Amino acid sequence: MIEILDPTQLPRARQAGALVADILQTVKSRCAVGTDLREIDRWAQAMIVDAGAKSCYVDYEPSFGRGPFGHYICTSVNDAVLHGRPYDYALADGDLLTLDLAVSLGGVVADSAVSFLVGDARPPESVALIDVTERALSAGIAAAGPGARIGDISHAIGSVLSAAGYSINTEFGGHGVGSTMHQDPHIANTGRPGRGYKLRPGLLLALEPWVMADTATLVTDADGWTLRSATGCRTAHSEHTIAITHDGAEILTQPQ
Repeated sequence: MIEILDPTQLPRARQAGALVADILQTVKSRCAVGTDLREIDRWAQAMIVDAGAKSCYVDYEPSFGRGPFGHYICTSVNDAVLHGRPYDYALADGDLLTLDLAVSLGGVVADSAVSFLVGDARPPESVALIDVTERALSAGIAAAGPGARIGDISHAIGSVLSAAGYSINTEFGGHGVGSTMHQDPHIANTGRPGRGYKLRPGLLLALEPWVMADTATLVTDADGWTLRSATGCRTAHSEHTIAITHDGAEILTQPQ
């Protein structure tokens, strides 16, 4: 299903996006060496509940997972890149942490992710991974607008990732959002320009470039959810929800 919001719903989409951005930035600012991933989940839960919003993850039970996700935020560390379930782990100096959050507020969903380094250590490989996903995300947003096609976004993202020398996995990518978290169209992180669904005002898209340092192959943890690099290499993931407007693409999850 591809859902197109009417103009009266866009303010609610902005509110949902602002909430997601605020929670992610607040949680990021609290993360330090020694922070437990389960504590991060409790922080996210409290902020979602206090805002009168609804988690998109707690009861999320897609075909590729093992039962409901059961947590309020994804916490993926180092070689984990997607769907990281919070567990008994204390963050260490130099860990590469990705926080991925989706909430529903006023009947509209916003979804965003941020990767960053914990503590003072700055491993060059990790800095490069984060940088390339952020640049690819910016390129994808720049390619989005009324009349553009999904393939234009995919091509823009993939061009940045490929130019930096990274292999691209196409099993998971961006997607439409609206009244639910995961909708059509699927937005692969590489593709051919001029192909696919034509964008129109009212469409909400979550763009999410992610890469692994030396592989394009994923493996699934015993928890049935957390996806890791097959080689144990580090990973990074950046995501924003955007709204297609008559003037272009508006970033709804941009931190203020």
